[in-house]
Amino acid sequence: MLKQTELEEFKRLLLVLRARIRGDVKHLTDEALDRNENGSESKSPTHLAELGTETYEQDFALRRVENEQEVLDEIEEALQRIEDESYGICTGCQEAGRSVSKSLIPKARLRVIPYARNCVECERKREESGY
Repeated sequence: MLKQTELEEFKRLLLVLRARIRGDVKHLTDEALDRNENGSESKSPTHLAELGTETYEQDFALRRVENEQEVLDEIEEALQRIEDESYGICTGCQEAGRSVSKSLIPKARLRVIPYARNCVECERKREESGY
């Protein structure tokens, strides 16, 4: 299990990451939806090729917003796991019936992906199965 100081460290990491992503999501959403806060003229394309490019860029930005929203959801779930005292325990290993001592997510992985819910082996299996 993780020590209280380690849990506080990971909570800080998650909060900083959440704040950064929220800012990115807002910026990308505004950009993708072409919101112009200063009231200047629209940047609507006048040529068909420009319209295609703009549509592609808008779709790309909206997909990125969707991905970022998924990460925000994962961060919220990780913060909840800290509160529930289940943070750092691999959900895949638990489902497979392994003991808690054998189902801990390595701290090095949590430092890189603080919202990780699975150890590397379980995550690899999950990705290979297409879930």
